[in-house]
Amino acid sequence: MRTWQVGDVMTRDVATVGAETPYRDIVDVLIRRGISAVPVVDGFRRVLGVVSEADLLHKAERAGNPDERRVLTAPAVTTYPESPLPAAARLMDREVVKRLPVLDDLGRLVGIVTRGDLLRVHLRSDAEIRADVVQEVLRRVLAVRDGLVTVRVRDGEVTLDGRLDRRSAADLAVRLAGQVSGVVRVVDLMGYDVDDTVLVELPPGRVTPVA
Repeated sequence: MRTWQVGDVMTRDVATVGAETPYRDIVDVLIRRGISAVPVVDGFRRVLGVVSEADLLHKAERAGNPDERRVLTAPAVTTYPESPLPAAARLMDREVVKRLPVLDDLGRLVGIVTRGDLLRVHLRSDAEIRADVVQEVLRRVLAVRDGLVTVRVRDGEVTLDGRLDRRSAADLAVRLAGQVSGVVRVVDLMGYDVDDTVLVELPPGRVTPVA
């Protein structure tokens, strides 16, 4: 089952600067594009670091100091188009950054993803979410016949109501529905005929015959 990845929400038209780009030109890029940071790349679009407004303000505070010539945070914290959105969010939180340059397999810049981009998944309509739960979870993964499970979605909250033959299948339906992009909560009203998650323990010395 496919969930949204960084490549689904990232910005592909990325403003960049070079290592030798003058201070004023960097400021101009940030103001003109309405952004708060910009990746620093070399001639092969490999990311050398990131310059943020905070870096520029720090540079202004230390004006005239020869040790403050380079204005960037390096190395940059990066990700890849195939990274799941939760993984990118955890990376941002752990590294305390607001954006991640996105690299291809050769380490070249192909996009940038921000905290706001990661939240776009929650703008999916209830109809889109319901379609994914029905098509991807119930039909494709679990092969559940239509009519056995009712799926209702309201404001990203999914309610599953129905009955399957095995508890493991009912539990899996709930778990997979929770992984669909845009789902904020799953209400489990599922029933089952057989609890196949309980292991039957044989009495000591009891041997199960083999056919």
